[in-house]
Amino acid sequence: MTIADPAAFIRANTRLQTVPHAPEISLWLADEVTPIWRLTEEELGELGLPPPFWAFAWAGGQALSRYLLDHPQEVAGKRVLDFAAGSGLVGAAAMLAGATHVLCADIDPFCQSAVAANALANGVLLDFTETNLLNAPPPPVDVICAGDICYERPMTEAVLAWLAQARAQGTRVLIGDPGRTYFPRSGLDFLAEYRVPTTRELEDQEVKRSSVWAMP
Repeated sequence: MTIADPAAFIRANTRLQTVPHAPEISLWLADEVTPIWRLTEEELGELGLPPPFWAFAWAGGQALSRYLLDHPQEVAGKRVLDFAAGSGLVGAAAMLAGATHVLCADIDPFCQSAVAANALANGVLLDFTETNLLNAPPPPVDVICAGDICYERPMTEAVLAWLAQARAQGTRVLIGDPGRTYFPRSGLDFLAEYRVPTTRELEDQEVKRSSVWAMP
């Protein structure tokens, strides 16, 4: 799958704006869901794609970012993986909180350019991989952050099993979620809850109650 110039596409269809629940961070974000969704499908020549997650600051990622900024000891001096990174919001928060290295991972073909643009906007360094990390053992990092990963049952089950494997290896696993349907209701340690501003176009309400959890 090739894209002519993803960086130019992002510049043309988003604008730099502060993240509502983590205003220390600015991201290149779209103002409306439907237009960017359609344009993304046209650019890739495919229909029925998932929404361009990289173009929005989703509630789970905002909550996780807020938590890292308020509790820098979670990542300060540590190697961090921002799994299913999207815009790189959580990765940027980790770097601002003092992480020594952050790897953003996402299989969306636009994400590398989105993460690069957002890293530059926030004056941080973020590495990126488009490799599907679920196909291999979890990498040797200190902390894995995963926001908004519980949209679909098969993917949720696969990701949680992989994260559990990472936890068994001694990696700290932090998850941000706004009450998605397939989010597990037990087996995790509650850390924090936030009321995250969002839009009805993205979510079912304008303020989304979002929580941060850790794998025990």
